[in-house]
Amino acid sequence: MKEYEVVWEIFNLCSNNQMRDVFIEEAEIADTEQYVKNKFAGKEVTYEKSVLENGTVICDIMTCGIHQRMSFTEI
Repeated sequence: MKEYEVVWEIFNLCSNNQMRDVFIEEAEIADTEQYVKNKFAGKEVTYEKSVLENGTVICDIMTCGIHQRMSFTEI
């Protein structure tokens, strides 16, 4: 398992409010994709995964009509 800093952003749907909810945690994770699937278990989820040059894994997630993003940066 690797240790990651996980940043979970939930984008606001209100047109006059550009703020977003942001949660940060450190976690030992074997598989980032499985982590996302477990986080949203029981919900209809689609996501796109990309990997930045520095190794950070980004998952852009759509669930319940809300755009969310989880970023995994290895510690």
